[in-house]
Amino acid sequence: MTDVGETSSPAAAQRWLDAEETDAWLQFSEIVIRMTSALDTQLQNDADLSFYEYMVLAMLSEQSERTLGMGSLARLTSGSLSRLSHVVKRLEREGYVVREASPHDRRHTNAVLTDAGMAKIIESAPGHVEHVRHLVFDALTREQVSALSEISATIKSRIDPTGRSNLSDASPRPWRDLADRT
Repeated sequence: MTDVGETSSPAAAQRWLDAEETDAWLQFSEIVIRMTSALDTQLQNDADLSFYEYMVLAMLSEQSERTLGMGSLARLTSGSLSRLSHVVKRLEREGYVVREASPHDRRHTNAVLTDAGMAKIIESAPGHVEHVRHLVFDALTREQVSALSEISATIKSRIDPTGRSNLSDASPRPWRDLADRT
């Protein structure tokens, strides 16, 4: 039994955001919502790709055999298998990706980046990177870039404690070397 002055409602235990946290959260939320749209717009205009399609091609391009299982690719691109399947179907129609049964387990499907897909990512990457630089990095000091990286890693570890979808741990970016040669 509680005293008259005590409250046992769940709302009483709620940890509300203070004014500074609310301001930070609203600004961060707006970035999360608007960033994908800004990246989509640039990629649609310059490369006829969505940001998600670009990420699928980019993650495949970073693999030594340009191949990933659909489940692994979904994790790396933070998408569902259903969404990835629809996107890969479109990329297949464009000739950028093919799907094939895994040689290790025929029940699993791999996505494989084609030569045309590699050429597309090489062609698209410079404009995308320049846009990312303009939207994010040109506005920050080196200290802020370091802080952004640290803050992002901390938040990401709360979202995915397993670390299985760690883009920053991806292999070296071979398309950079190829792009530098053109």
